Amino acid sequence: MVTLKDIAQECNVSFSTVSKALKGSSEISIETRNAIQAKAKEMGYHPNIAARTLRTNRTYDLCVIFEDKTGSGFQHQYFAKIISGIQAVAQKNGYEITFTGREDPNFDYYTHIKSRNFDGVAILSADFESEQIQTLIKSEIPSVTLDYIYDQEHAAILSDNLKGMKELTEYLISMGHKKFGIIHGEKTRVTIDRLDIFFNVLKEHNLTCPNEYIAQGLYHDPITSQEATAVLLDLPEPPTCILYPDDYAALGGIRELNSRGLVPGKDISISGYDGIMLTSLLVPPLTTYEQDGCLIGNRIAESLINQIENAENNTEPVTSVTGRLIKGGSIVKL
Repeated sequence: MVTLKDIAQECNVSFSTVSKALKGSSEISIETRNAIQAKAKEMGYHPNIAARTLRTNRTYDLCVIFEDKTGSGFQHQYFAKIISGIQAVAQKNGYEITFTGREDPNFDYYTHIKSRNFDGVAILSADFESEQIQTLIKSEIPSVTLDYIYDQEHAAILSDNLKGMKELTEYLISMGHKKFGIIHGEKTRVTIDRLDIFFNVLKEHNLTCPNEYIAQGLYHDPITSQEATAVLLDLPEPPTCILYPDDYAALGGIRELNSRGLVPGKDISISGYDGIMLTSLLVPPLTTYEQDGCLIGNRIAESLINQIENAENNTEPVTSVTGRLIKGGSIVKL
């Protein structure tokens, strides 16, 4: 079996240089990395996971918690991007990722993760206020949360919903709209933040949003969004612009509009959130705010691996990742 020492001898470099080069470390020059990786491939090197686990007392396996409330699984394009971003960084650093969720509300995440010897856990979608998740976050297990801040001592990666919602709302107002309907997702920290900034921006422009223009749906659920859209359109004075909780949910709204012979960008304005590829293919394309899911996933994996490999200094900052406004054709200028 070819070892790292064998490769080091062939390349006339140190053992640690080979180890870092095979991990893709930026500490090693690109030329040296490429030469060592090519030599390892030529010699038929394959890492001995069992030996590495014994040597480092790590399994090199990261747990990813994803509680799927909508039944969409990994078809949810925003989360699919995040997971791809996590996987890219994990593989580059020699880690695998394993997914887990729960059907039983009393499922003990802490015990499960300890029994499986995961090196760390990324919490993407869950009831963050539940006892099980709170116990896990407060434990000794390295963890990072998505869009949830426990405190400044615990790692969290945020999509900048405040900036995103502000940019989106400002743009809609600049297009002449004053009567907004908003369909929001279930009550989460993300929902609260988005609604707060939405109302604050309206207030800055001396605008209001009556209670009858506010409806609750579910994230990534076109059915509840279609039902909420019907309620808004049946009002004596319907809104001129409807905001949806995400792009996929907006598809339900579009279905309701189509059933009434209304064309987005002509008869009424609509906007989404997330920036998934599907809605860019619509006619007209959906106006939305694109969240950089791949970069968010990269940052989650980087934060988690840094905690694992630098245990003596495992405090990770709260990091915010910005996206970009996409001005589609679904907004008509008044």
